[in-house]
Amino acid sequence: MDKIRLLIVDDHPVVRDGLHGMLDGQPDFEVVGEAGDGSEAVNLTETLKPDIVLMDLRMPVMDGVAALGEIKAHSPQVQVLVLTTYDSDADILPAIEAGAAGYLLKDSSRQELYDGIRAAARGETVLAPAVAARLVGKMRAPAEEQLSGREVEVLQLVAEGKSNGEIAAQLHISQATVKSHLVNIFGKLGVSDRTAAVTAALRKGILSLEE
Repeated sequence: MDKIRLLIVDDHPVVRDGLHGMLDGQPDFEVVGEAGDGSEAVNLTETLKPDIVLMDLRMPVMDGVAALGEIKAHSPQVQVLVLTTYDSDADILPAIEAGAAGYLLKDSSRQELYDGIRAAARGETVLAPAVAARLVGKMRAPAEEQLSGREVEVLQLVAEGKSNGEIAAQLHISQATVKSHLVNIFGKLGVSDRTAAVTAALRKGILSLEE
């Protein structure tokens, strides 16, 4: 039986070494290479032609989601299995949308990782239980509408203390349009004023306090 060829991608050498030793111990796995960032992963995928790329997400030079997209664009037959410590919607959804075959967390057991790799090699989708729960939860909650890109822009300017007139001038829209956006934002967030909207958006992660 042909072995499943693996490329390990992680910016921590100790993690790569640990995974390499663990995976090479399986009779049906062969680790063909390691990469320390997304750009290196893209290049090695093209030269080594692995069956599975085990991909961390947050790395220097090129992050995992960007690398994933590049790999799927140039080598669509390669299955990319995310293996990371991050389980937020902001990490999971972009990875799935970019074409990840699965999403496992680094606290998975050895057997879960082995089984996940074998399933991904068969073309199956692999999700850690916590990740699956988050995705199902989002699918079951259609009542809470997502803000549009323009609505987020308006709300960001509200958070910065801008008036309706200042927002209209900055976005090159009318004040009436600003008010219309605010009405939609209030409805989607279930609030009745600007302060409550900003507070709700911060709590939901729609806005960030970071510069």
